[in-house]
Amino acid sequence: MSRLGDYIEFVVDNRGKTPPSSNNDKYELIETTSIIGNNKYVDFHKISKFVDADTYQNWFRKGHPHKGDLLISTVGLNIGNVSIINEERGCIAQNLVGLRPNQKKLNPDFLYYFLTQNFIQDKLKNLDIGSAQPSLKVPHLLNLKCEFPEIGSQTEIGSTLSSLDDRITLLRETNATLEAIAQALFKSWFVDFDPVHAKAQGTKPEGMDEQTAALFPDSFEESELGMVPAGWDYVSLKEVVSIFDSQRIPLAGQERAKRKGEYPYYGAAALMDYVDDYIFDGVFLLTGEDGSVADSNGYPITQYVWGKIWVNNHAHVLQGKDGVSTEHLMMFLKRTNIEPFMTGAVQAKLSQSNMWRIMFLKPPHQISESFGCVIEPLFAKLRHNTEKAQTLTNLRDTLLPRLISGQLRLPDVEEMVG
Repeated sequence: MSRLGDYIEFVVDNRGKTPPSSNNDKYELIETTSIIGNNKYVDFHKISKFVDADTYQNWFRKGHPHKGDLLISTVGLNIGNVSIINEERGCIAQNLVGLRPNQKKLNPDFLYYFLTQNFIQDKLKNLDIGSAQPSLKVPHLLNLKCEFPEIGSQTEIGSTLSSLDDRITLLRETNATLEAIAQALFKSWFVDFDPVHAKAQGTKPEGMDEQTAALFPDSFEESELGMVPAGWDYVSLKEVVSIFDSQRIPLAGQERAKRKGEYPYYGAAALMDYVDDYIFDGVFLLTGEDGSVADSNGYPITQYVWGKIWVNNHAHVLQGKDGVSTEHLMMFLKRTNIEPFMTGAVQAKLSQSNMWRIMFLKPPHQISESFGCVIEPLFAKLRHNTEKAQTLTNLRDTLLPRLISGQLRLPDVEEMVG
């Protein structure tokens, strides 16, 4: 047993508060929200705040984060969240601390996986000394008792687990690309009306076969909400949605604790638990009814789910109908600002009656069906990739404590990893 601090070469902290942000995008400002979830690396693409060069040079007492440093959240509900910086830049905000391992004694990948173990996460949370809110102090973090194998084994273990994470990341990136392709098609057909404009100009719609192109009109007409392709019209969202809210059943946390199982249990904005039974089976779109209803820009928080699931009473359970696929419905809602339809001063709410006030641009049935056929293979692949990523995640999480504790040797893992 040793202190974690015996393996740490350098600690990166700040002045106890977040440095001032700037419109100058020279150096990204990494906040605690940048390391939420199971992301091994800080996601620089999602960072929207920056600091200027002078602040970057003068803010830190002991230096700046480097590539390979581990960032740990030290305050609030996110205590113990950890990610690795894999870029040679960045400035850390308040409530984050950076650890730079002595790489002659401690492999950074190994340390990341060591710190993400459930029992270590529990230890980090138990180091909390905060009164108003949970807080983890650097000296207590460095005094964490650890037992590490020699550096060669650390490197091999880190590499094995990293290979699983790399495969998971690739699947998620592929899914992001698949959804982006579907969104681009949706925008072309139902927002920009590219096929209609092309036919109006006497040209063939780009990337579309003749049979599909023949379904589109070659002119526009006035509607109550502006110009639309001829023969299309705005209808209440209710006309293209099947809703299953009456089948929802909430389960309190104590009840879920007694009913642990394999079926996902969803709330308004996220997967909350796993229980021993299900009430829905199929492909559905969930959107918040109360609580977490919309993001900061007013767009609905949606969840695309499938299989055997349980949903509580804080999320609407929807499917497309009348030729409109559930995926078509999802892409429409993701582009719809729902703030005008929300109520509640203290807690946001999107009631069924208000949701039906949302107007949906409905094309002829054949166009809806044709669009559903075009995007179905994309979402079938997305669902497959998601399930595969979850299988790899479960494998990684099973292997992690056994490898690090020495209960499982690397030669035994090779066949399992594949």
